[in-house]
Amino acid sequence: MGEFDVAVIGGGPSGLMAAEVLSAQGVSVHLFDAMPSVGRKFLLAGRGGLNLTHAEPWDAFVGRFGNKAVAVADWLNPFDAERVRNWAQELGIQTFVGSSGRVFPSEMKAAPLLRAWLHRLRHAPVPVQFYMRHRWVGWSDAGWVFETPQGPVQIKPQATVLALGGGSWSRLGSDGAWAYRLQQRGIQVEPLQPANCGFDVVGRSGRGWTDHFKHKFAGQAFKTVAIRWADLDGHLHHRQGEFVVTGTGVEGSLIYSAAKDLREAGLRDGQSYFELDLLPHRTLDFVQAAVAHPKGARSLSSHLKSRLGLEGIKMALLYELLDTAHLQNPQSLSQAIKSLPVRLLRTRPLDEAISTAGGVALTEMDTHLMLHKMPGVFCVGEMLDWEAPTGGYLLTACMASGHRAGHAVARWLGQAQKITSE
Repeated sequence: MGEFDVAVIGGGPSGLMAAEVLSAQGVSVHLFDAMPSVGRKFLLAGRGGLNLTHAEPWDAFVGRFGNKAVAVADWLNPFDAERVRNWAQELGIQTFVGSSGRVFPSEMKAAPLLRAWLHRLRHAPVPVQFYMRHRWVGWSDAGWVFETPQGPVQIKPQATVLALGGGSWSRLGSDGAWAYRLQQRGIQVEPLQPANCGFDVVGRSGRGWTDHFKHKFAGQAFKTVAIRWADLDGHLHHRQGEFVVTGTGVEGSLIYSAAKDLREAGLRDGQSYFELDLLPHRTLDFVQAAVAHPKGARSLSSHLKSRLGLEGIKMALLYELLDTAHLQNPQSLSQAIKSLPVRLLRTRPLDEAISTAGGVALTEMDTHLMLHKMPGVFCVGEMLDWEAPTGGYLLTACMASGHRAGHAVARWLGQAQKITSE
């Protein structure tokens, strides 16, 4: 391959951003990816509309990163949500802010943006060189080793950016295999866990959904509902939205918003739960009065549909999770309509998650994302130990980490070359 300055291993958004920053500064970059093409998970994320970032005030945006907010804020300072939108516009991609504050490309799709991005990288003054089907498998005395269809390849760049992703959607390249290799070098890697994930429910029988409920309602959504849950410190949270019933449990945006706390509670207690408000626009007093109203010869289902508009999947869930005694007691039934406990057994498997938590401990790196134990090696993106909810936060912070590392690598190369010349 000849001599070159930097190897970027991983062709997701964080790796591509690091490559862009470096090539713009005249650095020779070779980018390696195990898959036949780059950005495969990025394209999948944009299948239903690419959520690039989120238009909300700085403090609220940074607060989405929980106990890693201070570290992530350092990445975001020069490359925040507004800068992401400007960057997209520079690529010829217009964006708009949706009703929820989420930012999307005008065409909604990821593919046009990725094409424009790759065109920029391939036609930069110092073009980025791409090497597909190069899977990093470790080190040798000669440097970094890759498996390729043509056999092993070894490289020894001056600096390396690792952008290897998390551990979900392994068929798109993020298999987490890098964790063991870094641990062998003494790098602390926190266990990879599902983030923005679905959960299996316990169910009234203790064995998940009944066959009747599962076969009739899997794939259907609970709309205009709210959930309440507690974090590990006992602080209560409340959010309104919608989620979907699956064959084994629940998933969707409303569940993802609570996933971190529900996952951690499950690890601590063996199970976790949230309370579901089926009628968030109605007060408990209103519901109690409606339920207690004489129903005459009507069935309970007809009564609740007539008085409260409860029907379909919402009514079915009450029958699914409540026993006869609770259904026949107006006070208990009213309480359940406003705060129905939904018990969760476990997260869905890691490979199904939208993203992952855990990864390279931030204490293993300096503030510029270079590993203390491996000078000249930088880590970016989802392989680091942080997590973010859906809503564009994950993508923005991944790109911001690549932006930060790209500038840091350029500075590090300059210092190394200066020392060598002296």
